[in-house]
Amino acid sequence: IMGLAPLVGKGATIETLLPLFLQLLKDEFPEVRLNLIGALPAVNALLGVELLATALLPAIEELAEDRQWRVRLAVVDCMPPLAAQLGVAFFEEKLCAMCVRWLQDCVYTIRESAIANVRKLTELFGLEWAAAHLIPKVMATRQSSNYLFRLTALSTVSSLATVVGSDVLYGSLLPAVLGMVSDAVPNVRFNVA
Repeated sequence: IMGLAPLVGKGATIETLLPLFLQLLKDEFPEVRLNLIGALPAVNALLGVELLATALLPAIEELAEDRQWRVRLAVVDCMPPLAAQLGVAFFEEKLCAMCVRWLQDCVYTIRESAIANVRKLTELFGLEWAAAHLIPKVMATRQSSNYLFRLTALSTVSSLATVVGSDVLYGSLLPAVLGMVSDAVPNVRFNVA
């Protein structure tokens, strides 16, 4: 659908194609939703941040909580390119919390992709932004009562280790990891080592 947008122009896209796109994002079949999610970065590039905030953001938020894990995964995977187009301020205000919530998804594949997103977002927006806005939220997941989410926090630290500077690594990440050395779950302790 959105492949027609460059041909019909922005006005006709907003008037005709966008309502159809939004309607199809709520289709009962996950395959339809999956196909449309891949077009989100292109839709944003055409429509711009303002229209995305009013029209597409509610749909993105709904899809991020979809009952089908493959739909959630598609939203997770499109987040870094979307974040690059939206900019740091919009992302921090509207989408950052969603990315952190994915670290506590019940599906391992979603958590694994969310870890990759944290790394990509750190590379995209810079270490200073990540240290102030993203890493503290990620590190809060290590306090979860669910050991799988604590393991996800450890995997996130491992993923970030090569992109953060030694100041952040030794100043905040390593002490947080070492604080988990006495975890009640052997698998968590093993991963700390």
